[in-house]
Amino acid sequence: MRRALLFAFALFALPVVNAADLQPFSASYTADWKQLPMSGGTAERSLQAGANGTWTLSFKASMMIASLTEVSTLKDNNGTLLPQTYNFERGGLGKTKKVDLVFDWSTKFITGTDRNDAIKVPLNTGILDKSTYQLALQHDVAAGKKSMSYQVIDGDEIDTYDFRVLGAEKVATKVGSVDAIKVERVRDPTQNKRITVMWFAKDWDYLLVRLQQVETDGKEYNIMLQDGTVNGKTVKGS
Repeated sequence: MRRALLFAFALFALPVVNAADLQPFSASYTADWKQLPMSGGTAERSLQAGANGTWTLSFKASMMIASLTEVSTLKDNNGTLLPQTYNFERGGLGKTKKVDLVFDWSTKFITGTDRNDAIKVPLNTGILDKSTYQLALQHDVAAGKKSMSYQVIDGDEIDTYDFRVLGAEKVATKVGSVDAIKVERVRDPTQNKRITVMWFAKDWDYLLVRLQQVETDGKEYNIMLQDGTVNGKTVKGS
């Protein structure tokens, strides 16, 4: 259960994306943990442009018993976003985790530490970290793709994350009703029965507005947009 709570937060925490299509955004979310006595978690996610084509994607989440911070830096290389650094830190729940990675495109290696274990993994174009793949997903959905697959570094291995578009759907958020595209994480049901569904706002650069996760034990977690801005404009529904 503890792992599931943080996993749901970390899913925010969004292989080739045109950097010119990126728009800065910031968003805050509320969290509801059904079947649990506690609720009231919050999360914030933002993408900000920096100097020399560098972007910073940040995610912070907190609840009564845990906190999580995730920061990625990305760079434009002839129109393609490439991860530069990835930092993750989780505290609380009696278990901490810290990950620090550097993507060195000159040597073609990812180096760093994961839970104090040294990491050195070959780096190829298309490999993303656990945060930047979400931007790839966001913009592939905006481009009209119906199925997506990403190579994501996890520890000293490269995992494949698969997704499929389920269709259009209206989402009732705290800023009003939002037209969204519903996307599902594809897993082998014989290996993992967890269900993860996300909704991206069509009129707001496909900003993530809702996430729902159902665990194998039936517990359900919902994270919903509270407020946000995209390229300086306040997100509003109907």
